[in-house]
Amino acid sequence: MRGFIAIVTVAALSTLLQGCGGASGKGYQDPGPRALPSGESCDSIRGQLNRLDSKGVPAQVERASSGGSLSAGQRADVDRYNQLLNQYLGARCHV
Repeated sequence: MRGFIAIVTVAALSTLLQGCGGASGKGYQDPGPRALPSGESCDSIRGQLNRLDSKGVPAQVERASSGGSLSAGQRADVDRYNQLLNQYLGARCHV
């Protein structure tokens, strides 16, 4: 669970810093939360992230980020984890 919290923190900070970069005198406007895919909710995405978390996918995300090799199945899990995390953060489920 600590790995997930670390990833969420890094992603949130990255998002905030990107937002600050666009505020160069032109008046940055927050686009607001993104809609979740049809049939999904914050709780359902959180559940999927928890399942991937219990499989050790955050460690695989770290390995992939540092250039480590992954099997095809691990790569699919990492891609799914990143997709779900982007949806979760984009919809602002974490606030």
